[in-house]
Amino acid sequence: MPLVSVIMPVYNSAATLGAAVRSVLTQTHSDLELLVTDDRSTDDSMDLLREFAAQDERVLPKTAPEQGGAGRARNLAMERARGDYIAFLDSDDMWLPEKTEKQLAFAKEGTAPLTFTSYFKMDAEHAGESTDWVPNGRVIRARSHVTYRDMLVQDHIGALTAMYDRSVLGTRLMPDMRKRQDYALWLSIMRDGADARGLAEPLAVYRAQQAGSLSSNKLSLVQYNWSLYREHEHLSVPRATRALAGAVWQSVRNSRI
Repeated sequence: MPLVSVIMPVYNSAATLGAAVRSVLTQTHSDLELLVTDDRSTDDSMDLLREFAAQDERVLPKTAPEQGGAGRARNLAMERARGDYIAFLDSDDMWLPEKTEKQLAFAKEGTAPLTFTSYFKMDAEHAGESTDWVPNGRVIRARSHVTYRDMLVQDHIGALTAMYDRSVLGTRLMPDMRKRQDYALWLSIMRDGADARGLAEPLAVYRAQQAGSLSSNKLSLVQYNWSLYREHEHLSVPRATRALAGAVWQSVRNSRI
């Protein structure tokens, strides 16, 4: 069976970390490693990770040498990865039990080295586990096929569902950006000629604000998107403006779910 390297950045996530880690360890595809980088947390996150590691050798936590944000934490984890596939999960989200198994089967059926899935949204205060998740009507639907041009208009890939094939792409790290590193990674992969395929079934759960809430955090991403389009993708001002309009519209639309 292919080994899947699960990449998880952690910073002061003790309240939600347990459910996130357990959602990985209870996957029906068990051949995986959970590579966690703690970004110098000041709460009990690292103690909790050590407890998991003592109970399950697949949990491999490490403390970052210095605080550098989620992108650097993910890169440090990816540099330790041994897997055939790289997948991503943040410490406040969850995977449903069959996510890895079904996504691997989906990836093998097609030719795209980058795949993603639909996912549910849950309220920020949700306290349940992935194994007792009850599907709700809050679903972000995955498009069946996404090109680089599509991604310039909107980021169609939920990071908690993304998985790429290292045998095709090698180890692809995230650019050193404060935010939107995941979006920049998908764009760099697709700019090099790879498309992405989406699985329609929701297989993960994203911790979000209440439906209808467009958080200030989302609004603050406007400047980071603009920097990404202009400095990393080298888009002209008109193209960057169209891309930014699409990104804002996506945030507004998804916030209603």
